[in-house]
Amino acid sequence: MDSPNLPITIPGSRRNEDIALDLMKFVTAHTDYSKTTAVGFQQAGGAKAQDQADKLLDLYTRCLHAVEGKHK
Repeated sequence: MDSPNLPITIPGSRRNEDIALDLMKFVTAHTDYSKTTAVGFQQAGGAKAQDQADKLLDLYTRCLHAVEGKHK
């Protein structure tokens, strides 16, 4: 018995979220996107990690919007 609230998936299809995650991985692997330390400037370890996490979450959101065809 199928639930009407479950999304219908076609075998071999991928969710936009999965595609956006792969796009984010590609961008971070081929750029210095998450490396934000400027010359002569060091942040406390926790702040730097939080900044990097915030930047990655922002990048993921941008990738998801690109996959969905939305613009900021």
